Amino acid sequence: MRVKTMHDGRPIGIFDSGVGGLTVARQVRKILPREDVVYFGDTARVPYGTKSKETVTKFSVENVEFLMRHNVKLVIVACNTASSLSLTFLRRCFKVPILGVIEPGAKAAAGSSRSGRIGVIGTNATIQSGAYEKALKKMSRRLQVSSASCPLFVPLVEEGWLDNAVARAVIATYLASIRARRVDTLVLGCTHYPLLKKAIGTYMGRPVMLVDSAEEVAREAKVILSANGLLNASRARGSERYFVSDEPSRFVKLARRFLNRQVTCVKRVT
Repeated sequence: MRVKTMHDGRPIGIFDSGVGGLTVARQVRKILPREDVVYFGDTARVPYGTKSKETVTKFSVENVEFLMRHNVKLVIVACNTASSLSLTFLRRCFKVPILGVIEPGAKAAAGSSRSGRIGVIGTNATIQSGAYEKALKKMSRRLQVSSASCPLFVPLVEEGWLDNAVARAVIATYLASIRARRVDTLVLGCTHYPLLKKAIGTYMGRPVMLVDSAEEVAREAKVILSANGLLNASRARGSERYFVSDEPSRFVKLARRFLNRQVTCVKRVT
């Protein structure tokens, strides 16, 4: 792939139904430290995982429209549910590159699996959509995909119960069937789940590779920006702006857990 030499100082736009997408924002800051970031968390309408495809798509369009008002050069849909249900429609509606978290995660899982047995965990909507299974099967028909919805993982993370007795019991309940199928790779198909990585890894066992979609999508974002001459040429560290549709104080509290540092300025928008 030929790399263009142009440069672009516009920000990267990231949206999620709430705070989970901060795991993506954290990886973007790590892999693309010079890029400015505009993050929108739709905290007034979270969760997306229990809503219909039509509703999630409507919300996603509105979220991208908000980011476009900040002149973003790339949009990352940092929500597995929105990526699985609305990504194709968003790409038809907007001219900027739009990147979801499904394809990068599936690509990494397919590349790391030795046995071809891959597990996927996510919200009810993500699992029911079959988005990861479709993406994986497109890469190789030999892959055997086992899926499980884990709706209690999100409240566990937001409560800060990452590796206590309750978390371990819930993990064992949800993942018993996947472990029984002897998968060698497990996709963490929700942006909250990387915070449970230690406890999930302990339960699944050392040979199982855990794929963090947040990390993979940040790598893919760098590839897209570089290939299209959209990287920021500045030598300074990029800026960050955070917006939510409700409860900025709660967002600030949870952001510390997701980013491992304090976020001081969060604006509420309608």
